[in-house]
Amino acid sequence: MSLEIGFLVFPEVQQLDLTGPYEVFTALPGAAVHLVWKTLGPVISSTRLALQPTLTMAECPQLDVICVPGGAGINRLLEDEETLAFLRAQAAGARYVTSVCTGALVLAAAGLLGGKRATTHWASHDLLGVLGAIPERARVVQDGNTFSGGGVTAGIDLALTLAAAIAGQDEAEAIQLQLEYAPAPPFDSGTPERCRAATLARARERGARLRAEREALAARVAQRQSLSRAAGRDG
Repeated sequence: MSLEIGFLVFPEVQQLDLTGPYEVFTALPGAAVHLVWKTLGPVISSTRLALQPTLTMAECPQLDVICVPGGAGINRLLEDEETLAFLRAQAAGARYVTSVCTGALVLAAAGLLGGKRATTHWASHDLLGVLGAIPERARVVQDGNTFSGGGVTAGIDLALTLAAAIAGQDEAEAIQLQLEYAPAPPFDSGTPERCRAATLARARERGARLRAEREALAARVAQRQSLSRAAGRDG
């Protein structure tokens, strides 16, 4: 089985959004996994880890799986027509269109989640609805050939779910065991519903500036999408 898998990589990507599922996908038999960006120069993640693209968008073959991770850098992508056009073109021929964390907002901005159920990081979850998707709170949400994962670490769950869809549960379970993926966190504070109120307030405060910028961007994108749909109806 030959399988072409491509991750969008971009400045200020959340590296674990990418590297978590990357570990799973590279273990799939016959998988070729690519990091795709506009150029081949190193890309600096939001935590300053350098990532090396392996293909440019222009030379990227048709992918079987396209995966868009999240991170602070997605704000710029929401209005980056070159990136959005690349995703639309790839999605048209891909077997699976996927996202991790706030990468779902980029898929939505590209018009790929309209009327579809999807999830993303809790701090941006409501913005899925602004961009035409149907927000659903879960670690992984599947709607047709579209798979989305929740925040950051949910990317591993997403990748294992997709590995089972592609290669069967036995193969996916073997990969999980190989990675010894058996989460047992020291604190029960991984979701807004389960953490202490003070913890949630601290997290919201840390992300307030990025959230405000993202809200404004989502509103602009949603307005353009609405105008485009109206023009299509009038035409």
